[in-house]
Amino acid sequence: MPSAVTRSLSNATRARKGCISLRRFSLTTGKQKLVEAEKQRDGEQNHTSTNLESGDRSAILHSKLDTKPPTIVSSNGNYLIAEGGREILDASGGAAVACIGHNNSRVNNAIMRQLQSFSYIYAPFFTSKASEKLAALLSESTQNQLSKAFIVSSGTEAIEAALKMARQYFLELANPEPSRTRFIARRQSYHGNTLGSLSLGGHVGRRAPYAPILTTNVSHVSPCYSYRGKRAEESDEDYVARLAQELEDEFQAVGPSNVCAFVAETVSGTTLGCVPPVPGYLQAMKEVCDRHGALFILDEVMSGMGRCGTLHAWEQEGVVPDLQTVAKGLGGGYAPIGALLVNKRVVQALDKGTGAFVHSQTYQGHPVACAAAHEVQKIIKEENLLQNVRSLGEYLGNRLKEQLGDHKHVGDIRGRGFFWGIEFVKDRETKEPFLAEQKIAPLIHKTGLSEYSISFIPGTGVADGKNGDIIQIAPPYNATKADIDLIVERTALVVKRVLG
Repeated sequence: MPSAVTRSLSNATRARKGCISLRRFSLTTGKQKLVEAEKQRDGEQNHTSTNLESGDRSAILHSKLDTKPPTIVSSNGNYLIAEGGREILDASGGAAVACIGHNNSRVNNAIMRQLQSFSYIYAPFFTSKASEKLAALLSESTQNQLSKAFIVSSGTEAIEAALKMARQYFLELANPEPSRTRFIARRQSYHGNTLGSLSLGGHVGRRAPYAPILTTNVSHVSPCYSYRGKRAEESDEDYVARLAQELEDEFQAVGPSNVCAFVAETVSGTTLGCVPPVPGYLQAMKEVCDRHGALFILDEVMSGMGRCGTLHAWEQEGVVPDLQTVAKGLGGGYAPIGALLVNKRVVQALDKGTGAFVHSQTYQGHPVACAAAHEVQKIIKEENLLQNVRSLGEYLGNRLKEQLGDHKHVGDIRGRGFFWGIEFVKDRETKEPFLAEQKIAPLIHKTGLSEYSISFIPGTGVADGKNGDIIQIAPPYNATKADIDLIVERTALVVKRVLG
């Protein structure tokens, strides 16, 4: 007997040409049929991607070699304009990147001014006013508690730099601790796709193909994920205490003097989908680190630089990290940029030791990227956009819950500021997830893009690293109430279209 989801999928799509039929996306279809269905669907949804003949294939190595994503020709504010003039509502800012919207003239002009002056210098030999101003802004934003910035081109690069900085710190101490080579991270986490950052992360699907070549000096503990991790009888305090004990046990298992750092996303990103920590969690984790002399690293590549309502998400948690990574909201997509922020006590250890960070990159501190990011940050401050994120962020969460909170296949709606996730489940009562093979989140994304001209971030593996589906919504910080209403309206239509 077909499930409710299967019936709703069939009823919602049967009448429209080119949509996905019940037979091709039944929730009980075998794996081979699902593969065939996906190929058929990709060919039919020409707004989402173009099926390519062998002679017409793009020279770009796209995520799917036989398809080409929509070609964007221009942008404005919340919208991307595709070939043919179709306007796509960018409800997630790409991957939570476009924090002040697209095609901002002030940022464009700042980039041009820098280009007309000079476009590149090699940072180990020279510095620039653009990079100096940006680094000073970042340090001042932490009240100089994180006193130095190492500016790179992406969040993944920032994470790699953080791992190396953490290791070097212990070699620079007056009494070096060379045994500290271990890192503890969290399951269902995401820290990047290079080998070091992928080793650190807990996304099972992304790790699987490369498992034999990932580093073996990383272990993982449970994330702070109250929807699935917190027991029915537990208070927040009890839940935090249990997670703190789990981290303590892991320190003991690998040897406290061997642990270099504990690494966590302040607010979980693409794997768990916008999960804020319960009160006191990060403080408890830092206490474990401090007790054993390990560093406390926060990854704010996705959740930081204003996305959650304060420039740094940790400001709301009563902790200050030893090392912090930022990226997406730093430059708002106007240029590739990320940064490692370094606590002054770590800087002091290097200063008293070798006096150098043994790491560099060709494009570190790129002046054009720094000029763009500095202007983005000026706009955020001058236009008081963090206040907008805080006030309308609560409104966004409430509107999503009003529209979808009672949906039979919506298990949880969570987030903070302009960073919200919707988790989909097969059964609300048991929280049973959809299977990975059903590709619910990718289907919701494709349906939104092809039929409703809205784009948001799909995610899989939320429940256990493999199964479970979420979408993430991350509007620009200057979104209006009307923008939020439109995003919620279209999101609800897409979810109901796919899941009934």
